[in-house]
Amino acid sequence: MAPPIVSPSPIESTNPWTTLSTREGYSNPWIRVREDQVINPGGGRGIYGVVEYKNRAVGVVPIDDNGYTWLVGQWRYCHERYEWEIPEGGCPPGEEPAECARRELLEEAGIHAAIIEPLLLGVQLSNSTTNEVCDIFVARGLTFGDATPEETEQLEVKRIPLTEAIQMAQDGRIRDSVSILALLKLALKS
Repeated sequence: MAPPIVSPSPIESTNPWTTLSTREGYSNPWIRVREDQVINPGGGRGIYGVVEYKNRAVGVVPIDDNGYTWLVGQWRYCHERYEWEIPEGGCPPGEEPAECARRELLEEAGIHAAIIEPLLLGVQLSNSTTNEVCDIFVARGLTFGDATPEETEQLEVKRIPLTEAIQMAQDGRIRDSVSILALLKLALKS
């Protein structure tokens, strides 16, 4: 039996913020930073800084017929540490997220996927200072070729049991939020 459809309450459908003005502080090909003059829900005046992402984030978990997956390791500049993640990338406007997932999987891991299935769509990666959202997919029907990472990527790729990748997400060896969301969602489905 399907759950009942619940209409949003008036408080859920009414924006309590008033934007008085917007000023762009910075822009590059990937992000735009803006500062809004606002009236907050309590009636006070203030500022709200927002980082707008120009691309949609996309992640993909490749799974083979034997229950293995592939992780990508790389140095993450902002966090100043090496991280293990599922293959991920940015989906520019005009590209379908599923096709972006297919492209990123090939670029980063050298894997062709016959099937790309949605796992999580429209996930908000931070709801306080950015508008970044992510779509996450599962890839199946895998064949293999050569990875072609971008100039900004120095990657290591490793094949491990999916159960081990899930354990890494649970015990903190994987810290990337997109990877954790994807792997824990897959753990719930099994």
